[in-house]
Amino acid sequence: MIKASIVGASGYGGGELMRLLSSHPQVEIVAVTASQQQGRRVDESFPSLRSFSDLVMEAPHWEELARRSDVVFLALPHGLSQEGAPALLAAGARVIDIAADFRLRDAAVHERWYGAHRAPQLLAEAVYGLPELNAGAIAAARLVACPGCYPTAAILAVLPALGWREPGAPLVVDAKSGVSGAGRNPGANTHFGEVNENVKPYSAGRHRHTPEMQQAFADAGAGEAVWFTPHLIPMTRGILATCYLRTAAAVEQAEAEDVYRRCYESAPFVRLLTDKLPETKATQGSNFCDVAVLAAPADRLVIAFAALDNLVKGASGQAVQCMNLMFDLPQEEGLWAPPLFP
Repeated sequence: MIKASIVGASGYGGGELMRLLSSHPQVEIVAVTASQQQGRRVDESFPSLRSFSDLVMEAPHWEELARRSDVVFLALPHGLSQEGAPALLAAGARVIDIAADFRLRDAAVHERWYGAHRAPQLLAEAVYGLPELNAGAIAAARLVACPGCYPTAAILAVLPALGWREPGAPLVVDAKSGVSGAGRNPGANTHFGEVNENVKPYSAGRHRHTPEMQQAFADAGAGEAVWFTPHLIPMTRGILATCYLRTAAAVEQAEAEDVYRRCYESAPFVRLLTDKLPETKATQGSNFCDVAVLAAPADRLVIAFAALDNLVKGASGQAVQCMNLMFDLPQEEGLWAPPLFP
């Protein structure tokens, strides 16, 4: 059995890790920590976990966690993993971080968007935890940085199409997210009265997931020009990304679908839709990402779509998928279940 610990178990990401790992046939959760709810049982913070866990949240002591664990999941606010990850790695544990602390390889880029990095020596080692891109590297990694929810949707939507991109043309990413992406601590903009019956863009042109997308697209040889605008919509879970790509030459619909099919034929959690377009409800509660592509050859345009659950494939489910790779398990282990509907 894989002995796993969760740091930051009281937030949405930590709670989702508890939900997924508590029924994983190859995992034993040995410790859960929380800075503000120490001494409280997990099922008090998450009533949905009754009958699945009676663990008590404790203070994080890095060396002790590493001694007890094969892998430690960090589900902390941005910036805090920079303290824990070096200590955990030094003590012999493998680390999967679902925050942004190790996603960007360039310390200067990280500082521009998040502030100075306190463990820059680990940036080059951290593996970007998108299994559809980096399965082999994830399997061998000590430190995995899981992608953000918006970049996961955008990258999976357009990855097969990047070879068609007109040089210098911007990639337009228009994405909508449910309110759980803002985390469990309430803010004025996430109160029910602010979100209900309202759709609004936010952080246009300055969202912190922008450099993550730029890095991934540059790695694919498709340039860095990304115009990204996220929107908050009145639902709990889900992301829908619609991405617009100018192509260097005309691409026909049949060709586009064939390229997407070949790209994702061995990706168990990417479902290519050819008879309809993705919708968030069809992925809710699951680790699936539904993608589709529409080609407009007369306009030299490709429109790519992706829908996923921001707390599962966009965060904790992806982390479990990475753990499966790291411990030589099938990617589907503990994750293969249909989405909730309706």
